[in-house]
Amino acid sequence: MAENKYDIYDTIGDNHVLTSIETPLKTDAFEISDAEKIEKIQGYFKGIMETLGLDLEDDSLKGTPYRVAKMYVKELFSGLDPKNKPSISTFDNKYNYNKMLVEKNIEFESACEHHFLPMRGKAHVGYISSGKVIGLSKMNRIVQYYGKRPQVQERLTIQILKELQAALNTESVIVIIDADHLCVSTRGVQDKSSSTVTIEYGGEFNEQSQRDSFLKLCM
Repeated sequence: MAENKYDIYDTIGDNHVLTSIETPLKTDAFEISDAEKIEKIQGYFKGIMETLGLDLEDDSLKGTPYRVAKMYVKELFSGLDPKNKPSISTFDNKYNYNKMLVEKNIEFESACEHHFLPMRGKAHVGYISSGKVIGLSKMNRIVQYYGKRPQVQERLTIQILKELQAALNTESVIVIIDADHLCVSTRGVQDKSSSTVTIEYGGEFNEQSQRDSFLKLCM
């Protein structure tokens, strides 16, 4: 018997399936303003609350649709909008530092795109310069920018890697993410102790010795 579409939806969500490397966006995603998006989402979320049976005349609840809409557009999913992408300044490696540079324990918060529940964790990022270096805080901002959107952890890892490779003009970048998923801990299997670890790398990090050195620095 063929699966119905809801069985397929559950299978994709429960297995956290990655279906595309790029964030799936409509071609007209940015043709309306943030204010218009907030107004639309406010109406949709009001409908959800009313369907659940909540009384929006209650002082505590009446502002919730607006607060949620504003949070989605201005905070939680602000990384969807290219205008919020951090400027990435690189500099010539004038001091000829040719060893590994690591920024570890970069905290981020995101949301699983399958259930819109929080995903939070830490990223460890390293690179070997081919002539360019990047400001340390820029690595944090890149992680946070790509985190501020509905995500799959594998995609988040790849997007950070590719952004740094392009900015630094080198393939020798490595990214590890260790994150907790509330879609695992609060629903489904409800496992509160596990975390998910993903890794992507290129260039000199294809060598086991370089990866081992990076992992030792991240411990």
